[in-house]
Amino acid sequence: MIGRIKGTLVARDDAMIVVDVAGVGYEIELTTAARSVMPAMGASVAVFTHLVIREDAHTLFGFGSLAERDLFRSLIKVAGIGPRLALTLLSGIDTIEFVRAVRDGNVARLTKLPGVGRKTAERLVVELRDRIDRMVGLSVPAAASRNDSSVRVVEEAERALIALGYKPTEASRAVDGAFENGRSTEEVVRAALKRMASQDA
Repeated sequence: MIGRIKGTLVARDDAMIVVDVAGVGYEIELTTAARSVMPAMGASVAVFTHLVIREDAHTLFGFGSLAERDLFRSLIKVAGIGPRLALTLLSGIDTIEFVRAVRDGNVARLTKLPGVGRKTAERLVVELRDRIDRMVGLSVPAAASRNDSSVRVVEEAERALIALGYKPTEASRAVDGAFENGRSTEEVVRAALKRMASQDA
């Protein structure tokens, strides 16, 4: 198993990078979080990886943290979740938000992820809930879990941003970053818009 690669970033596109290690170029497919922290071309880079071996291909998947890779490895053990779908799921939700959704049994949040229907979301909750806090770096204090009222505020804020033209994944990330216990839907939406505006500046 190839668990980590360190070398020089020599190529990149919207889905993958190529890392040169002693003259050998490794193609690595990345999550959105991992792509967001990649350095400039020609710089040194280190990526946590998971190698998937099949008859027709050897594919390296790359992650920005051990926690993200640990979650990926747990996801591909769930029936019906293959490596590419797992990568897509991790690109659509922050790891800590995913932990909260699973712990809280928030099926509605999970069904917003690409390729996840209600049955798959319920399966994720059932199969991951008992062991998710044992994953590397993924423990979330119980106090951080959201109650029903907070979940409603988050979902309403996400719908409001989507209605304004933002993509579901953009809305989800912005709302998750803007959410605080006690904030109303309107307050969360305003904070999320301010957060996205500052990132675009």
